[in-house]
Amino acid sequence: MTIINTLQQAVSQAVETLYGAAVEAETIQVNTTPAEFTGDFTIVVFPMVKLARKAPDVVGAEIGAYLQERVPEVHQYNVIKGFLNLELTADFWQRFLLEEASTPEFGRQARKGEKVMVEYSSPNTNKPLHLGHVRNCLLGWSCSQILDAVGYDVIKVQVVNDRGVAICKSMLAWQKFGNGETPESSGKKGDHLVGDYYVLFEQKTKDEYADWQKSEAALAAYAGRQQQDQSEEAFFKAYKNKWFNEQSGLGAEVRDMLLRWEAGDPDTIALWKQLNSWVYAGFDATYAKMGVDFDKLYFESDTYLLGKDIVEDGLKKKVFYRKEDGSVWVDLSDAGYDEKVVLRADGTSVYITQDLGTARMRYKDFGCEQMIYVVADEQNYHFAVLFEVLRRLGEPYANGLHHLSYGLVELPTGRMKTREGTVVDADDLIEEVISIARGQAEEYGALEGVTAPEREDIFRQIGLGALKFFMIKVNPKRKMIFNPEESVDLQGQTGPYIQYSGVRINGLMQRVEQEGVDLTPAKAYTDFQPQEKELLKGLYEYPGIIQTAAAEYDPSHLANYCYNLAKSFHRFWHDLSVFNAADPEARAFRLELSRAVGQVLRSGMGLLGIEMPQKM
Repeated sequence: MTIINTLQQAVSQAVETLYGAAVEAETIQVNTTPAEFTGDFTIVVFPMVKLARKAPDVVGAEIGAYLQERVPEVHQYNVIKGFLNLELTADFWQRFLLEEASTPEFGRQARKGEKVMVEYSSPNTNKPLHLGHVRNCLLGWSCSQILDAVGYDVIKVQVVNDRGVAICKSMLAWQKFGNGETPESSGKKGDHLVGDYYVLFEQKTKDEYADWQKSEAALAAYAGRQQQDQSEEAFFKAYKNKWFNEQSGLGAEVRDMLLRWEAGDPDTIALWKQLNSWVYAGFDATYAKMGVDFDKLYFESDTYLLGKDIVEDGLKKKVFYRKEDGSVWVDLSDAGYDEKVVLRADGTSVYITQDLGTARMRYKDFGCEQMIYVVADEQNYHFAVLFEVLRRLGEPYANGLHHLSYGLVELPTGRMKTREGTVVDADDLIEEVISIARGQAEEYGALEGVTAPEREDIFRQIGLGALKFFMIKVNPKRKMIFNPEESVDLQGQTGPYIQYSGVRINGLMQRVEQEGVDLTPAKAYTDFQPQEKELLKGLYEYPGIIQTAAAEYDPSHLANYCYNLAKSFHRFWHDLSVFNAADPEARAFRLELSRAVGQVLRSGMGLLGIEMPQKM
């Protein structure tokens, strides 16, 4: 039981004893006391005022006296209006620091015996991973680690979108214009090579369309437009998709290739497997750089036909209905959505059909009653509909579905576009932040005497720490602008700022070991300074922060906690003498406190996938 629970129960008993009224313990607010007031935890007594029929300060004083007499951990109290500030005993903080906060398992909860699935990344095999995938992967991976920390058995999965028109565009472009180019012959990663052909296809299509616009067919199409006041430029911009689907030579070749793929044509399948194998190798290399992984891969080529049996079940249950043309629909208007097709008239699947089947298959595979889908907020409507349909079908896991919706990522220069080749590849972004970290270290002359391989590993840790922290510190629902230079700033709210705290603490601990410093006098230290108490209270918050981050699927809580703890440590370091404290009790206690801060920072940043270098 935490001290928060202890205080809540004691206050509940106090209200019953003093005022003959009942208050549920879990409803009692217990907050960390703000730094400008004396105390460790603050109880909001306003809700008890009506029950006591007394002034807030009187209620606070009476409850405070009750707690001081009956709760051994309460040393003294003060009341400010409707707030009861409690100061805990030095013995409580000593035991917390020396017996709990310094242990590697501090903050982690017992296993729940419940499985949770987290799906993230889910890229297309027609292009490399880009900036948006980086945010997706980091959110998904860190959420999986946080959920594991609170006791869930987590399965990390991705669905690889390896089929469809977009993939055939890359395949056709390579077939027509590639001249047998390979990753080995070009010196490019396989995903980059295939992505280049996707961009090339779009350029060739653009050129074809520009030529077509000069033809008599184009003039006739413009002459027959419905909006007579529409300019030629506006018309041809809007007409491009229709042209591609009905008149483009390249479009016809792509559709023919997709049909041949679906028919199992050996040559087409061989080409598809070859290009995809290059992309998978490229993906794996990028995932390794980011430090993310998966327990299970699902491929759209295996799952796109799933769901038809579910549609048949839904028809029998009258969840779905069939229209005259043979298509199958679901009416969700009573839930605030519209009608949604789940099977086309020709019997082919749509995206939601596949997703229905995949959800059921994954439940059969792992028995997870919770599934978290990490997908950009552009798909909010799709997942709202998917989850509603699964609930109506009575799927046993339907109430445990969550869409971790996140905002898009832009650079200071604006939004990126894959088709125009303006997307920032994940590999290039990773190399850029590592390069910035390297440049800063060389500018300051840091890491002298460290071997070249060790320096490069440190640059990698700092660069990736900067990238990951900058991405994760923002609430997932918010759009964000990623600034590589700002992310590596040692003075800002950044990963390197926190990493530097760890380096400073690591240096302290090395001195303790080298000089054989006796830390047992720490138990005798009781004259806590405000900076020490701030760190103690910050450490105590750690398990609750992990719990909140898990409950809200929001790693930014943990990222910002780590920053605030590091900031408190820097203030403590600046204001107080640590290793050279005159009093041996104070020195030992401050070193133990520093050790605990270092342990919690390593733990918290580790849950975010951020390494803490030994030197910077």
